[in-house]
Amino acid sequence: MKVTVLGAGSWGTTLAIILDQNKHETTCWSIETSDIEQILKTRENKRFLPGVFIPSSIKFTSSLQPTIDQAQIIVVAIPSHAVRSVIEKVKDQIRPEMIWVSVAKGIENETLLRVSQILEQVGNIKSKNIAVLFGPSHAEEVSREIPTAIVSDSADLETAKLVQDVFMRPHFRVYANSDITGVELGGSLKNVIAVAAGICDGAGFGDNTKAALITRGLVEINRLGVKLGARSDTFAGLSGMGDLIVTCMSRHSRNRYVGEQIGKGRKLQDILAEMVMVAEGVRTTQSAYELSRRENIEMPITQDVYQALFKEKPPIQAMRDLMTRESKIEDWG
Repeated sequence: MKVTVLGAGSWGTTLAIILDQNKHETTCWSIETSDIEQILKTRENKRFLPGVFIPSSIKFTSSLQPTIDQAQIIVVAIPSHAVRSVIEKVKDQIRPEMIWVSVAKGIENETLLRVSQILEQVGNIKSKNIAVLFGPSHAEEVSREIPTAIVSDSADLETAKLVQDVFMRPHFRVYANSDITGVELGGSLKNVIAVAAGICDGAGFGDNTKAALITRGLVEINRLGVKLGARSDTFAGLSGMGDLIVTCMSRHSRNRYVGEQIGKGRKLQDILAEMVMVAEGVRTTQSAYELSRRENIEMPITQDVYQALFKEKPPIQAMRDLMTRESKIEDWG
């Protein structure tokens, strides 16, 4: 099939390599012309994925419209906050038969929409033609063929299965699911908890603390997800618990890194200024906080991450507040 990957970051480049391995005609687009020139010259994405060879059969371009015109499948691998503006530019070229696959893990600040909902709204794309590909999958490992399992999800299970077939590799196992709300929320909200996990690391808390944080963080994700129409069991899967574990624990996690630096007492703007890649959890924390208020859902970890990031609440104070809340009965809902 003819596939266009929007975004030539670490994950977009990695997925382009997988698509090429599966004999799909693959084009990767980026707005950064200097990155494209460097990749075409060296066949390596030195900025985002150093040390990984990129086959010459993968095309790279900074021309957006031609890549959309020719594609049967579009993979959306740009930061979530850029999706609306990019789709606005190509909405007149969207054909009814196109399949759109989002790998952007975020919730838009202004509208509180998931990326699949932005695609529907801006591109007038039918839900049955939209899938998401989420799960515990750091590009640094997938690009080196370290065994990984993720989930393809769509409101239409047949679309999810089609995407499953397109991406499946011996080192890259893809499951199919039809709870797109749950998968997308799990993959997005886990970044907020990963920031909290990083704060724990930076502040010098222990394994006990992080284990409790991850467990109770998953409860918060489930609470909000179910209220927004997701299935509870989805959050026990790859895009819920699986993605949460890897993002909270891994040295590759940008969101955990941001939290770690906050835990050490650094300012958010200074941390972000020195980062090459986007930490989706920062913007998603704002969205999750607003969603919890709108839906009247108790999400104390999310609320304290918001306070730590945007109100400079000291991590020690945030942890003390979480630990001294009124006693509760443990539940999942």
